Amino acid sequence: MKKDTGKELMTNWRWWMVVLLFVATTVNYMDRQVLSLTWKDFIAPEFHWTDNDYGTITAFFSIIYAICMLFAGKFVDWMGTKKGYLWAIGVWSFGAVIHAACGWATMHIEGYESVQAMAAVEAGSAAALGIASVSVWLFLAARAILALGEAGNFPAAIKTTAEYFPKKDRAFATSIFNAGASVGALIAPATIPLLAQFFKDRGIGGGWEMAFIIIGALGFIWMGFWVFMYEKPHMSKHVNAVELAYIQQDEDEPAPVEGAEEKSSIPFLKCFTYRQTWSFIAGKFFTDGVWWFYLFWAPAYFSDQFGYKSSSGMGMALIVTLYAIVTVISIFGGYLPKYFVEKKNMHPYSGRMLAMLIFAFFPLFALFAQPMGQFSAWWPAIIIGLAGAGHQAWSANLFSTVGDMFPKSAIATITGIGGMAGGVSSFLINKGAGMLFTYSENAGAAFSFLGFEGKEAGYMIVFCICAVAYLIAWAVMKMLVPKYKKIEE
Repeated sequence: MKKDTGKELMTNWRWWMVVLLFVATTVNYMDRQVLSLTWKDFIAPEFHWTDNDYGTITAFFSIIYAICMLFAGKFVDWMGTKKGYLWAIGVWSFGAVIHAACGWATMHIEGYESVQAMAAVEAGSAAALGIASVSVWLFLAARAILALGEAGNFPAAIKTTAEYFPKKDRAFATSIFNAGASVGALIAPATIPLLAQFFKDRGIGGGWEMAFIIIGALGFIWMGFWVFMYEKPHMSKHVNAVELAYIQQDEDEPAPVEGAEEKSSIPFLKCFTYRQTWSFIAGKFFTDGVWWFYLFWAPAYFSDQFGYKSSSGMGMALIVTLYAIVTVISIFGGYLPKYFVEKKNMHPYSGRMLAMLIFAFFPLFALFAQPMGQFSAWWPAIIIGLAGAGHQAWSANLFSTVGDMFPKSAIATITGIGGMAGGVSSFLINKGAGMLFTYSENAGAAFSFLGFEGKEAGYMIVFCICAVAYLIAWAVMKMLVPKYKKIEE
């Protein structure tokens, strides 16, 4: 490659990597939402599921995801970014598609000639209970495969970002691909139920099977692009000397040796001896559950409190508005530390922590969701959107702190460890919220909080927890790592 004379224009291949990461994250979120958008109207009538059956499946997914996250990062560091990401998306795409076979398998195991025959079984009978039990176990197996693969997405994506971007740009790049989470959450309700209904109307199974197959197949298509487009920057024919110099501008990031294999230099258990690891764990544990609460419960909230079902025009408009706010504002959130570094001459880590403190105040808007909902459902949609945008901006910067403090060879491992903490957080807040909402609804006026009664009081309690979680997380992180200190190999 010719020497830079000052006239050679920089290639921008790193941004194509961000596009790939964005698409993978979007598909990741769509795959996990197919079940939540089809179970009530399409799957439950066939298998005689109750709310408790669905709750068991979703809780199981959260726990398996959390456990797999603990080891997924280590796997990606061991396999390398290219192979590790291929394995991750290949496994989760297979897991997504295999859901479609659960109905066929249940039918044969239980000895029925057709899906219609299963659905016609008397509700509450022993036969219905048998169908429900077998189908739940089959879905648990499919969800376990899905969780195993999906656990590798963020460790691999964060590792790719650290390879292709200097520290000052990593949060911005992360915020772009991380927007795939909200875009996936935005696209899924507008497409998946329509897909299921389209195929159901044409007599192709129950319709929901094809939704799993089509959405799951997107991951296999992505794998083809990844194989041909990804190489480490110093080995990529699409990255010229000017771009490579930009990527490697950090003084403490030595240029890799051509052809050298990356090896993990930090033993897995030793990772837990660093305060920096626990700082990241705290950041994920206190805040990830908040995002999952908004993701899983926002449609139910608008239905419970305002009577707008997610399938209605108004319900869809509220959800679209919420996630549109999240998507737009969260991308700007990743640019803020870049501004602090370039314009204010701050250290990348210091600029990132300042940005995270700013975004930790955004979720406080959630305190007003329930009170403002007395005037219009649009207010909670906008307010939860702002709180969700704060989370996504926070999350982009939080992920980037791993690259600030750890060598590239350990980034996926640490990301996976933190993801495990986030998965546990998700399980706790969503299971806890479900129990609280059931109790408060049954208690009615006997249960009150800050002027609200019954289920409204339950929502207000959870909104309060979500509102202050980020400031608590930031304070704990700051106590654990008061000043920037990089872990040396």
